[in-house]
Amino acid sequence: MDAGSLKIALDTLWVLVAGFLVFFMNLGFAMVESGLCRVKNTVNILAKNFIVFGVSSLAFYVIGFGLMFGNGNPFWGLEGLFALTGADNSPATGDAYKGAYTALSWTGVPLAAKFFFQLVFCGTAATIVSGAVAERIKFKAFIFFTVLIAMVIYPIGGHWIWGGGWLAELGMFDFAGSTVVHSVGGWSALAGILLLGPRIGKYKPDGSPRPIYGHNLSIATLGVFVLWFGWFGFNPGSTMALNPDAIAHIAVTTNAAAAAASISATITAWFLLGKPDLSMILNGCLAGLVAITAPCAFVSIPASIIIGLIAGILVVVSVLFFDRKRIDDPVGALSVHLVNGVFGTLAVGLFADKEIAAKIGTDADALSNGLFSGGGFQQLGVQLLGVASVGAFVFLVALLSWYLLKKTVGIRVSREEELMGLDIGEHGMEAYSGFQVFTNM
Repeated sequence: MDAGSLKIALDTLWVLVAGFLVFFMNLGFAMVESGLCRVKNTVNILAKNFIVFGVSSLAFYVIGFGLMFGNGNPFWGLEGLFALTGADNSPATGDAYKGAYTALSWTGVPLAAKFFFQLVFCGTAATIVSGAVAERIKFKAFIFFTVLIAMVIYPIGGHWIWGGGWLAELGMFDFAGSTVVHSVGGWSALAGILLLGPRIGKYKPDGSPRPIYGHNLSIATLGVFVLWFGWFGFNPGSTMALNPDAIAHIAVTTNAAAAAASISATITAWFLLGKPDLSMILNGCLAGLVAITAPCAFVSIPASIIIGLIAGILVVVSVLFFDRKRIDDPVGALSVHLVNGVFGTLAVGLFADKEIAAKIGTDADALSNGLFSGGGFQQLGVQLLGVASVGAFVFLVALLSWYLLKKTVGIRVSREEELMGLDIGEHGMEAYSGFQVFTNM
């Protein structure tokens, strides 16, 4: 095997292993969401987190991948739709890639590896919605929306940034998906929450929020550890090549932000709530991971710590804000993925350092230094435009999609079913059958 073929083989192995780690994050999401919700809805949440990847896999394969990465116009791909047709599937000779997905020509791994890695990102965006709409959504409505987000919403927004679309041409950077993955999932979830309304019993007659505690914080904690572990595929894997300097640097910035956010969320919750709330600590860690996802390859390690510290504060304040506004998010998904997805994307414009990007071998020629790195407002302005435009598109399309589902199949279970629990009403079974369990409303 010559040097070129060996490099492609090693790059492919790395991309696939990283993709496996991101796939493993589905388990983390299932554990976090089920643990932070009530026992009577456990089966339903686990079923949603399981089926979401199956549905998104086929929807992204058939149309979504082509819309996102296919050659087309600045707004969506037009080539390579319908099951990876019209593309060169064998770039393993080391020749330049020639096919329908030139937006991915910068990585030399086989097309199937490129597809699989991007697929697990699509599944992540879709599963974010699950926790935010938990404990009152119809199972079939969630499945229908998953088809829409994986087939249309996520791919079009992603095309603008990762598929060579108009935001990429303007110089917007989102290395591993603070906007492309997390904000897209967050905006979609917000639209669903607004049309669903809060859970029964969540708010008192005077409008103040009533705590509804999760039934298994042990499982939720284990789930966050799984997600933290999986993020080492999510961010470093986005190199899509075995670049030692880049992978090592990104792993450290990713971990530093998560650690810093865990600490700042602990302190913030202690100060605002009087106790170091475990659910806030867990979401603090996830907030740090989301926030560092966009800038992980472009910032210094000290900057990643600052980003994490801010993210941990933001997530606690955001959870309390949404509660006051009667936006019922059972697991804090909006605060983690939407709020910190936005912040992480803007952090590129605040902390990006061209020298760091170049030093670790990241191809970011169009990147400008961030505001705090002496680059002024240029990069920050482009990042802000990207956040606003993707947010507006995703929210409006998701709102329309949820509305159409509401008027057709319906999106909320009946009052009786919600009070009894979705496990029995939607699935005809219990998660802990044979055990005596005690739970609140």
